[in-house]
Amino acid sequence: MRWHKFISAILHPIVMPTIGILLYFIFSPAKLTQEQQLTILGIVFTSTYVIPLLLLVFLKAVGYIKSYQVFSIKERKIPLFFMIALLFFLAELFQKLSIVRDLSLLFYGIVLGLVITYLLFFTKLKSSLHLLSMGGALGYFLIFQQIHGISILPIIIVFTLLSGFLASSRLYLKAHTPKEVYTGFFLGFISQFIVYYLL
Repeated sequence: MRWHKFISAILHPIVMPTIGILLYFIFSPAKLTQEQQLTILGIVFTSTYVIPLLLLVFLKAVGYIKSYQVFSIKERKIPLFFMIALLFFLAELFQKLSIVRDLSLLFYGIVLGLVITYLLFFTKLKSSLHLLSMGGALGYFLIFQQIHGISILPIIIVFTLLSGFLASSRLYLKAHTPKEVYTGFFLGFISQFIVYYLL
């Protein structure tokens, strides 16, 4: 039980963007100064971790959500809407910065996946956001290889394995059904390629 909770926490959707940025800095051929890296990391961490966390604290305080796990579709609507807005802001920001423009693909892709997830709420389907973020990361770094003409196969393998561990954990914790897990991963993965070929 502790292992499943641990992997669900360490690979939480609000943590994954920061992990993605750190990996981007390691493997990207873009010549970024340390100051530029810290600025980008600070913006991403604040927008995708600090603000969403504060929002959840507020929503729990006012009684809109029962727990920070945000289990029900109704409880997920407001947090998801804010995440879409924040990630779209980041995508637009990076689109304007030529040196890290390829980063915008990651965030546009996640936005598309989240928009589809929100629309699926009306069909009563609660896609796994954990797996959406993992699928998005895997899809993005596959595209990243193609954009920069490099091979980061170890990272691809690690993300693939972690996706499997995370899916198993979400099912073990009964946070999602298999359908919700598979849907979340597929949406995150395919949205990256849709955005890449459209942009």
